[in-house]
Amino acid sequence: MSATPEALPSFPPDFLWGVSTSAHQIEGAVDGRARSVWDDFAAEPGRIRDGSTADTACDHVARYREDVALMRDLGVDAYRFSVSWPRVLAPGGLDFYDRLVDELCAQGIRPVPTLFHWDLPSEIEAAGGWLNRDTASRFAAHTETVAARLGDRVQKWITLNEPAEHTLLGHALGEHAPGRKLLFDALPAAHHQLLAHGLAARALRAAGATDIGIANSHGPTWPASDGPADTEAADLYDLILNRLFSDPLLLGRYPDGFGDLMPGDDVAADLKVISEGTLDWYGINFYQPTKAGAPTADDVEFSGVTLPAGLPFSLQPIEGYPTTDFGWPVVPDAFADLLTAFRDRYGDRLPPLVITENGCAYEGLDDQERITYLDGHLRALHRAMEAGVDVRGYFVWSLLDNFEWAEGYTKRFGLVHVDYTTQKRTPKASYGWLRDALRAQRA
Repeated sequence: MSATPEALPSFPPDFLWGVSTSAHQIEGAVDGRARSVWDDFAAEPGRIRDGSTADTACDHVARYREDVALMRDLGVDAYRFSVSWPRVLAPGGLDFYDRLVDELCAQGIRPVPTLFHWDLPSEIEAAGGWLNRDTASRFAAHTETVAARLGDRVQKWITLNEPAEHTLLGHALGEHAPGRKLLFDALPAAHHQLLAHGLAARALRAAGATDIGIANSHGPTWPASDGPADTEAADLYDLILNRLFSDPLLLGRYPDGFGDLMPGDDVAADLKVISEGTLDWYGINFYQPTKAGAPTADDVEFSGVTLPAGLPFSLQPIEGYPTTDFGWPVVPDAFADLLTAFRDRYGDRLPPLVITENGCAYEGLDDQERITYLDGHLRALHRAMEAGVDVRGYFVWSLLDNFEWAEGYTKRFGLVHVDYTTQKRTPKASYGWLRDALRAQRA
């Protein structure tokens, strides 16, 4: 049952509706893949909030047919999943993705693989990981392997997921795998991920791909006040979150001053690899706006993350809005503002957009809060499209409750509830709402 009496506005007939997951968060079957940085991270005491691992997760490798049937009954057009690089390294590891893609195609669901979603193989991390330029080349080889196997059935590809978060949380602050606390010395990880995107796009082009994107996270940054210290700090945070990864891709340059901080003998040449002919569309993951202000003298806990003293900005709670179980503010208007800001900033350099993630954490099967969240954000998306923003698709995060990284199993983002003891899947109220909304779009 819908939480609102009014039907959603009509989206274009060819608008792509999908759901998203990632390999490490749902697959399980740990014995069928190589070890990853997240296995290493979870093995360290205190790293995961509930002390859990993703060894079983949602047991998706064994239960993928059941999960594809849930997608079919939901009525989505596409499934965004990720290909585990550690699984591809194991003998026969790609066989699972062969079976998954075949099942999706048999059910009329478009497969949309993401080639890297944070689960770097441990052996590559031991060689320097994303701080090592060679990892970008190794990722291109991984891409070639996957494209050679799946490219006859896959048209739409995503290279990387959220390199900003992987850099910030995994390499700068140490809150995610691989657990490095390098602060601004983490910038090489940012550059090498972007270079990996460019090299992977070349590999996909060579395999005949014509529908390539990336999934970057973005959100508006609100200054804590109108004072110059707060506005300057907010501008810097906004640059790091919203421009450090999009400017190189869309404009072929880093924001002022950042290019000089990047590794390599010829950053300008790297930027050509990163930007020229690598994108047919641009993916945006959106969850919330952020309030930023002047730096503080002490460490600050914010949304479960420790921000150390010495950062040139601080993050502060946004008050006056409902919040998710993560404590994130629910502000649909900020979603529309972000999309129109992208259009205004990049103009004709901006390719069509796809919303590659949008969702929220709430407990319970009768998840009316999730319905309200999705309804509000889809209406905001429609307003942005009416204002001239070219958006071609929308993927909900997530199909299933799953292993939520450092939070373990304490946060539930799924349209479908997963009992982690029995692996029973139970569609939530939000699943039924979205199913009915998609039927109405096609009526």
